[in-house]
Amino acid sequence: MAGLDKLKPEQVRVTPDLVGRWRLVAWEITDRRGRVVRPLGDDAHGLLFYAADGSMAVQIVAAERPRLGTADPLGGSERQRAAAYSTCLAYSGRYAVRGETVVHEVEVSLFPDWTGVEQVRLFELAGDELALRTPPIAAGDTTVTVELRWARDTMESPIVPPSACNDQATA
Repeated sequence: MAGLDKLKPEQVRVTPDLVGRWRLVAWEITDRRGRVVRPLGDDAHGLLFYAADGSMAVQIVAAERPRLGTADPLGGSERQRAAAYSTCLAYSGRYAVRGETVVHEVEVSLFPDWTGVEQVRLFELAGDELALRTPPIAAGDTTVTVELRWARDTMESPIVPPSACNDQATA
C-alpha cells in the first residue's frame, strides 16, 4: 500500500504517557461560528489503544445501535448495513509522535478512503485526559475542527511488550 512505508520502526517515537487504553469522553465537530455537533450523539462509545511498539487502533460507535437480526456479520439488508456503517468509525495501524502531533498511519479502516493515509492530530495530554484535534478542515462553506476527548481506562490490564511474551514462553 502506498504511504505505509513512511513510518519505519526506527523512526517511531512513542510518548510513554500515550501508551494504554483510552475511553471516549466526547467527539465534537465545531465550526468557525462555534456551533458544535456530536456526529454519533451525546452517548457515543469508543476505545483507543496505543501500544509501546507503535501500533494503534480506534473504534467509535453510536450508543444503542440497531441490531441486524442475524449471526452473519455480513448479513442484514443493504439498508441495515448502511445504518450500521454510518454509526461506526474504526481504523488501526501505526502511530508516531511528531512534535505536538500524533500521526496515525492507517493500515485498515472501515472508511476505505483513509486506508494508506496519515491522520494527523494535535494532542494535549494532561494526566489521564487526552485531547486529539484536527487542524482546521474546509467543509462546504465553513471551516471545522474535530476534537476527540479521551479518558485513560483505569480498568485496563497492562500492555505487555511482545519481547516479554517471548521471554515467558521460553521460561
